[in-house]
Amino acid sequence: MISRRNIRVKVMQTLYAVESQFTESGEDKRPSTAEQVKLLQKQFDQSQQLFVFMVHFLTEVARYAETDARNRAAKHLPSAEDLNVNIKLAGNELLWKILGSPSWEQAKKEAKPYSITDQDLVKKVYIELTEKPEYKEYIAVQGRDKKQEKDIIEFIFTQLMLSSERFDSYVEEHFNNWDDDGDMLSQLLMTLLAKPVGFNFQELLGREKWYFAKTLLETVVDKKEMTMELIRPKLKNWDAERIAVLDMMLMRMGIAEFLFFETIPPKVTINEYIDLAKEYSTPQSGQFVNGILDNIHKDLVSENKMRKVAFSPNPNNKQS
Repeated sequence: MISRRNIRVKVMQTLYAVESQFTESGEDKRPSTAEQVKLLQKQFDQSQQLFVFMVHFLTEVARYAETDARNRAAKHLPSAEDLNVNIKLAGNELLWKILGSPSWEQAKKEAKPYSITDQDLVKKVYIELTEKPEYKEYIAVQGRDKKQEKDIIEFIFTQLMLSSERFDSYVEEHFNNWDDDGDMLSQLLMTLLAKPVGFNFQELLGREKWYFAKTLLETVVDKKEMTMELIRPKLKNWDAERIAVLDMMLMRMGIAEFLFFETIPPKVTINEYIDLAKEYSTPQSGQFVNGILDNIHKDLVSENKMRKVAFSPNPNNKQS
């Protein structure tokens, strides 16, 4: 469910965090490879917690229709309107496919999103929803149309949550990974709304992709000297110490994929790291990373060294 690009970003962030901490502290010893893998796992755990919160908040807004009806009916002198609040949204079929999932129940139990959910913000989003023509059109229709059930939930998410500065500020306050993970997890949530049945909240990453993430990190860490030996001759007049740490990190990751990830075409690898350099490093980084990786790839091909092998962190492994 989480793409390989997202995984590369998490590996990059983990490596960068370790390097930054090492540089600032001045300590002689970096965390072990195993310790860095634990940091990577923590990154994915944070993504999981954020995703569960996003889904929980969305379902709370939809279910607030019942809370609104109860509160208004409990007034000292309720009006006819107070006594006839439409609660169709609270029974939305798509909503209850999510809420009725054992996987969702487990995810909610583990992440406890309700502990940080601001019910006043939920109420504000719901009240804003009731004033929208899309909502009025939804409750005006008798019965339940599958497309309308999905459209109104998507509308809440895309138009009232993602487009809200209040929601954005609130999530950013509670999740420091919101800026990095927001787009990725928003796409994932849209996937959930498209196919809620069978969605596994415990497998956002999956075993194969976790293996890719873990192995990529291990390869970059344990094969640092090997990758640097390929990078240094290509720097020409550049001082390796003065190159942006992130650029160097991305190049090492790219070379690791060239040599140790046999199912990934080199062109795909180069394009992925060009994009990451453009997005996360300096304006010139994309072109710089492209030039270095492309030259190294050509050399490896011409020297018949592009015989990819699967990386093994086993210290008894004899490969160079």
